[in-house]
Order: sequence, then structure tokens, then C-alpha cells
Amino acid sequence: MPHTPWNAGRLKDTLGNIERRIYEKIAPLSVVAYATKEPVTFAEREAGERMELKAGERWGERWDCAWFHFHGVVPATAAGNKVVLLLDVNGELCLFDEEGTPTQGLTNVNSEFDLSLGLPGKRVVHVADPASGEEIIDLWADAGNNDLFGYYRSGTLKEADIAICREETRGLYYDYEVLLDLAVALDDKSARRERIMQGLYDVHLLLRNWSEENVARARGILSPLLEKKGGDPTLRASAIGHAHIDLAWLWPIRETYRKGARTFATVLRLMERYPDYVFGASQPQLYAWIKEQHPKLYAQVKERIAEGRWEAQGAMWVEPDSNVAGGEALARQILYGKRFFQEEFGLGMRMLWVPDIFGYSAALPQLLKLSGVDYVMTQKLSWNTHNDHPHHTFHWEGIDGSRVLTHLPPEDTYNGPALPRSFVKAEREYLDKNVSEHCLVLFGIGDGGGGPGEEHLERLARQRNLSGIIPAEQEHALHFFEKLEANSDRYKTWKGELYLEKHQGTLTSQARNKRYNRKLEKSLRELEFAASLALAAGGAYPSEELETIWKEVLLYQFHDILPGSSIKRVFDESLARYEALSIRVEEMIRDAYRVASSSVSCDGGMSPSVIAFNSVPWERSEWLEVDGGWTRVTIPAMGYRALDGAAVVAEPSAGLMASAQKIENDLIRVSLNDDGSVSSIFDKALGREAIASGQAGNALYVYVDNGDAWDFPEDYAGAAPDKFELVDTEASVDGPKAVVVQRYRYGRSTLTQKIILTSGSKRVDFDTECDWNEDGRMLRASFPVNVYTDQVNCEIQFGHLKRQTHQNTMWDYAKDEICAHHWIDLSQPDFGVSLLNDCKYGFSAKGNVMDVNLLRSPSFPDEACDRAIHRFVYAILPHEGDFIQAEVYKEGYELNVPVRLSDNAPERSGAASLPTSAFELGSSRTMIEAVKKAEDGNSLIVRLYETAGSDADTFLQVNLPHSGACLTDLMENPIGELKGEGGRYPLHFSPFEIKTVKVDLPS
Repeated sequence: MPHTPWNAGRLKDTLGNIERRIYEKIAPLSVVAYATKEPVTFAEREAGERMELKAGERWGERWDCAWFHFHGVVPATAAGNKVVLLLDVNGELCLFDEEGTPTQGLTNVNSEFDLSLGLPGKRVVHVADPASGEEIIDLWADAGNNDLFGYYRSGTLKEADIAICREETRGLYYDYEVLLDLAVALDDKSARRERIMQGLYDVHLLLRNWSEENVARARGILSPLLEKKGGDPTLRASAIGHAHIDLAWLWPIRETYRKGARTFATVLRLMERYPDYVFGASQPQLYAWIKEQHPKLYAQVKERIAEGRWEAQGAMWVEPDSNVAGGEALARQILYGKRFFQEEFGLGMRMLWVPDIFGYSAALPQLLKLSGVDYVMTQKLSWNTHNDHPHHTFHWEGIDGSRVLTHLPPEDTYNGPALPRSFVKAEREYLDKNVSEHCLVLFGIGDGGGGPGEEHLERLARQRNLSGIIPAEQEHALHFFEKLEANSDRYKTWKGELYLEKHQGTLTSQARNKRYNRKLEKSLRELEFAASLALAAGGAYPSEELETIWKEVLLYQFHDILPGSSIKRVFDESLARYEALSIRVEEMIRDAYRVASSSVSCDGGMSPSVIAFNSVPWERSEWLEVDGGWTRVTIPAMGYRALDGAAVVAEPSAGLMASAQKIENDLIRVSLNDDGSVSSIFDKALGREAIASGQAGNALYVYVDNGDAWDFPEDYAGAAPDKFELVDTEASVDGPKAVVVQRYRYGRSTLTQKIILTSGSKRVDFDTECDWNEDGRMLRASFPVNVYTDQVNCEIQFGHLKRQTHQNTMWDYAKDEICAHHWIDLSQPDFGVSLLNDCKYGFSAKGNVMDVNLLRSPSFPDEACDRAIHRFVYAILPHEGDFIQAEVYKEGYELNVPVRLSDNAPERSGAASLPTSAFELGSSRTMIEAVKKAEDGNSLIVRLYETAGSDADTFLQVNLPHSGACLTDLMENPIGELKGEGGRYPLHFSPFEIKTVKVDLPS
């Protein structure tokens, strides 16, 4: 007769039946909660509203907090059994010891987490094995009324019970689960699958009569199936426990402090039970919070790191957005991140751990190599919409030619269940298994899930070398990379950015945050330069406060804050902090320049009343408004110009005029249509028209955008857009500036724009204020230009990229929205047009049309996203030659880095001690991105890079008093000697090369 057919669904039902019998509740706990709206400390745990609770009773609303007191006595009848507690408050819970240190995290079972990846609920607390009976239960726990994703579930107590754990049944559950998952993952016709399914069916029949004896017999049936080993493997998996923790997302930052404590405590408890468990956690910011708030817990983490069971993963302060964050900010992410791990744990981080960021700047490989970081781990490219990235293991080459070994775990997740399906998928999907013998598998539940649970570790214990899947070994990810590198000459190379074909809306969402970020990056640059001048003049350098400010700015560059994909409270709080930081940084800039000004004098040794400071490394001529009058001032590179009292009013050049239809100076004529758009930008010096014939520039288009903070519809431009309606126009000439003020309205929104043309400049500024109150809309400014080219030039950190302006392939089509910093540009060899900005990052370039994404208003996860008043500037610049010949990068910096005026300088006597130019460069194509005090010692750090993508022989002229200079890496370790005379140090740059020079100040 034929064999009885088995049904996988019925076998899964048996697995559920086994699970339900693991725990037997024997007594309820008494529960008292003390509820508050915001977290309070352990010492204040009884400060909230007191309530006695039973299962099913309510204790709070979303984001409410409470300290729970659980009390009870283990019944005498439990003696000899393993006893546990089952706790679930339908929120996130953390147990504390009597000293106020977190001991274990618990997470509500009720969650939106994908249950196929693991069990998000952690509800089991071990009491005794075996119990003697009569043990006293007296526990305190801190609760947040939200689940691991921050969602509100029910605000009710679900369970709080003493239970017996049937250990043999628990073991049977994992035996059965692993084999069932393996069988489902194996080929339908394999003998291994057939034998496993028969064994599971035999157990299914046996357990129809449930008894402890039959449980033992069932384990005996499954044991030979679990003991079958694999042969000599072609591929091995390195498995590491992981808990990706978003520092803010669907919860406020304050909740992340608690998520971190719950997760770290949970990991430590599981390590006590599972000696093979290896766990890794990234982000020094998270460790710093734990160190500050829970020093005893932090000490336990340090012990596990020293032991080798816990891997500190780096190498940045947070896992930042790498599209929008500036170049020097990315350098500081690495600098502060690596220094923290070195100082705290004695570890030099060689690996960048960024599983979840929204695209990868082509500047990163060089920054990493200059910092001693050789490896990158991520997986987000698996989210691509149109194109599968062709490799899981590859060399990633940046714009300068630097390469880092990069691995994308082929399971395509950082929340792996550590079931057989994980390893089957890793082997099946691994695109580079023809040349690689190793792949990485990450397991655990992130955010509020507490990382791996016992289920992950029980599964892995049964899969070390299980026949049917590749062998899995728990080890550090760094060890994996070191093994991976052994075959590195076989791996392919991917050159340029790693573009993510999703989340293009994050280049625009939460525009105010992005503006503050840009402004603070530039202000911090200015502050460090000013403080360096003050230091050279004998003043103090605010190292400690600067580091504190930098680290907070770096925190807000986290990949769900700066991209704009968090809840409203996150942005309410970050905007308030940005404002406070901006005010403080500006105060510090003024103070530093005043100290520097004390070493400046006019002719005859008199103290000047006003000093203009220029922090860019080229001589700069600007119109400045001083003492109520306009004067054109030329300021030396990275130096100053003293203005002797009352401003000298200079006459603007001829030809400056403004009307409702036209503004004009000596170089440019701008003509306007009746609807306010630009019909012509005529370069009088070149006799060239910048706007495409018959088309309108600066068209303010409003598109339907029913996306969320991450994404907008890729076909948004398929429907005809609306336009802002011009309602009023004014024109005037203000000193050297011709200005047309246009006022628009659309729906519930208004927009006021000043079109400004300055005497002697070809740059047309669109200085804008918009009161934006639309739902599900996107505002873009469009410029069809009179340029023919198939590539758009885009400034990124420390250089630029070329991207296609056509959509010949799906790779081209997918790059619909592109990221740039100061500018994008369309150029022919003889002529080009640049679109510049002071705080925007999302652009499009199709054919001859450039546009910038100014605002968008999705309603998730922030229901009020960007319904607010916004201020921003973008500009059009026609130029002779291509963008390199025109040195467009200088215009980008000048728009973003204004000249600073310092007044009321302290009186002094004697000659000036500060040179009028602190630093000069011998090439117009090199840039000084930062001047700062060295992290250690009495030196200045000067960070430079080549801007054009070409070789450059140049020099750095140091005019400040100093005793020598050397080259360093990004961590400020000396790597090369510099020899020069009279402060002039020859330098050779390869294309886009970054160099860091340490200048030793006199002791």
C-alpha cells in the first residue's frame, strides 16, 4: 500500500501544539504600576500615578511610561521544576536590579514585526532550575507603552504569571522547528527532505497522545535526523547576533536610550546561558548613552568585549545618512567613532557597519581608507526597485580610486531568523559563490526587539554542521571579512556611488532639518577656522564644547533623522536643538573673531572698527553693507581685511537696473514672463542665452505626491503639474543689487521670492520664503537650459560625479532623483549653466532640464511634515567653458560661506601679529575644507582636496607662526614628512585626493 501523504500545514499545527505546552502557568503575580508621561529614574520609580493591575487592565496611552512592581511567591508544588516568569505589559519592559541597573529586556508579543523572521516578544524571565518552592519574587521594571516599532498596541497588562517550564518540551519544540524549516527549504525530491518529513509525521502521530514519555520518544525520533552532518562544505556562513537600533524613527530619541538598555541587558543574560553566542553592536552614540545612564551595565558590556563574545562594530559615531551629510561631517563621524572605540575598548575599527542607510556616497571609500577602515557591511541595496545589484561581495571604488572590500549578506536582511531557510537562501542567492567560500548571516530582531532571542540561539545550536545546509559558525564579522579578503583578487569592482533605487524622497523631506544641517556644517567650519586664528593669536580653543556640539550634529545625521523619515516629535525636538546650537555656534564665532581681531591693526597701528574675515582659500571680492553703506571689499585667502571706520560707499558698475519685467547688470540680463517665470538669462559678456528657446525658467511647479517620507511616485511628472500664481511684483535697486520681489500663492500656501542680480556677478539668486501648507504635494523649480550634453555634473562630498541625463537603460531610468550638495551643472566644452543652492539636496536632470526639489509634504510618519515657513536660496549661473574651467565649485562655496564681519575689537597696541592671510594655495583647483585644532597636541589640522578630478602640483603656504608640518591620515596619525621653506609646503594631488596636513604651532 502507498505511504500516507503528509501535509506541511498539519505539521506546522503540531509545532504550535508543542509550543503551547512549554509553559504551565501556576500562579499570578501581583502587579502595581506607577505611571508617568515621561521616563523617570529608578530612584523616582514610585513618583507616578499608582495603579493595581490584573491581566487585561489598562495602564496608559501611547508613549506613556510606568515603573511596574511585580511581587509573588513560587508555590511549594513547583519544587523540583524549572520555574520562570511570563511578563508582557503590551509594551517594552526592562527589569532592573536592586541597584537600579538594567538586567533584562522584555518586549510585547503583540507586534507588526514579520513573524517569519523570529519571535519579537521576549516574555520569559528565569527564576530557578530547579526551584525549591517558596522563592520570593520582587522585581521592578521600567515600561514604555509602545512596541518595538514605537506603535501603540493596547496599553493593557497582558500577563504576569509564575510558570513551570517543561524543558524537554522546549527542546522538542526547537528540534521539530529546525527540521520542519529545513524540510520546507530543501528540494522537493531530495532523500534528505523525505526522511525529515517522515520523521516529523511520525512525531505528529505520536503526540496525538500527549505525555512526558511521548515527548521523550519524539525527541528520540528526531535526534538521528539532527545528528546528520554535512560533507566538506564549498561555502560557510559566519553568523553574528545583531540588533539594528534606529536612534530615532517611529519613536523619540529618549525612547532609544531605553531600547538600548533593554537590548544590551537581554544580550548579556543570553550570553550567560549560551556560551557560543557572539553579538555585535555599532554606533558609539548608543554606547555613550549606556555609559552615561547605566555604568554598571556598561561595565558588563566592556567585560564581554574584552572576552571576545561582544563585537563593537564601527566605524562611525552613528549610522548616518551618507547622501546629505557633508564631507567634513562624514570625516568627523569616523574620527569621533573610531576614537571612542579606541579609548573605551582599545579597538582600532577596520569595518564600516551601515546595514540600513539610504544610498552610499562615492566619497566614502577614500574617507574609509584614509581612516584605516578596509571593509564595509550593508544590505540596503537589496531594496532596489528596478535593478539587482550584481554582487554580494565586491570591491567598491570611490571617485578617487580608493577601494574597500564590501559585503552584502545574501540573505538580504539584518533581522534573520537563524533558521535553515536563512542558510538555504544565503547559498542559493549568493551572487559571488563562484569565487567566495564565505558569506555573512545576521540574526536577531532590531529596534525594540532586543536582538536575538533564545529561539535564534537554540536554532543555531542545531545547525553547526547540519546535513542539508551550509555550516554556520558564530564569530565576529571582522573575522569573516579577514577570511573573505584571502580571495580578494577574484572579486569584481563597482566604481562610483552605490545608488539606492528607493527612498528618493528623503533627499527633500523635512526641509528645515536639512537647512539647519547645512547651515551648522558651514558654521562649524567657520567656527573652527576662527578659533584656529584665535589660538594662533594667543587665545583659547574651545575643544571640549566643539566636540560636544559636533557629536550632537552627528547624532541628527542618523539615517532616519536627517533624511526626514521619523515621527513629528523627533523633528520638533531636533529643530529646537538645532536652533539652540546655531545660536551658540554663532556666539562662539563672534567671540573667536573678536579674539583674532585683537591681533589686527590698520595702518599706523590703530585698531579697526570693522574687520572682514574670509574663510575660503582664494581672494574674494564682495559687496558688503557696513555702517549703512555699501562697499566692495577684496579679502585675502583665508584671511581678513581691516576696514578703517566708516564705510566707503562705492558706485556699482554701470547697467544695473530693475523692473517688473527685467533685471540687469553689466554682465547679465534677466527677462521675466507675466507669470513670474524667467524667459531669458542672457550672458552679455559671451553673447549667449542660458534659457532654452521658447521655454520658461524658474517655473514653480506643484506635483501630486501621495508618497510617504521615503518615497514619492516615480511617475509623479506624468501628470501635468499645477503652478504657483503670481499675485504681486516689486522692483528696486539697492546699492549693488538689482532686485525683483515676486509674491505667489497656491492653495493654502504663499511664496515670496527675491530675484537678485549683484553688480559684477553672473549669478542670479532666487532668495525664497515659502509658507507651505499643502498635503500630498511636491514643489519643484525647473530650468530648461540652452546646453546640449548627455551628462549632468553633480557636486558631492570632496568632489563631483557625472550622471546620465538620458534613460537609455533601467540603471539610468532608476536614477530619477539625484543627490547633490552645492550645485549641479550642465556643460558643453564652451558654455554651461549651473544650478546652485544653500540647503537643497534632491535634483533631477533630464535632457537639458535641471530642476530642484524644494519642498514636499507627505503625511507619514510625520503627519505635519514641512507644513511650515521655509527659507532657502537657489541660483542660476551661466558660465564660459565647462564647469571646471569656470571653477563653479568656488561659486558654490561663496553662496554657502558668507564673509564674516567682526566689530568692536578690543583695543591693542603694537603691530598686528596675525598675517592677513593664514593659508594660501598654489592651485585654484584645490580646496581647504577644514582648519581645526588637532585632537591631541598643540597643532592645527588642515584638510584639503582636489576639486576637478585631475592631478595637481601645488603648495600649501602657511603664514601663521609654526614650527613644521607633516601629512596625517584622517585619524591625525602622521604618515609622511613635509619639507618646505618659508612655510611653503609642496603637495601633489591625484584626482579628488584628500590630504590632511598637521601644522605644529609654537610651544
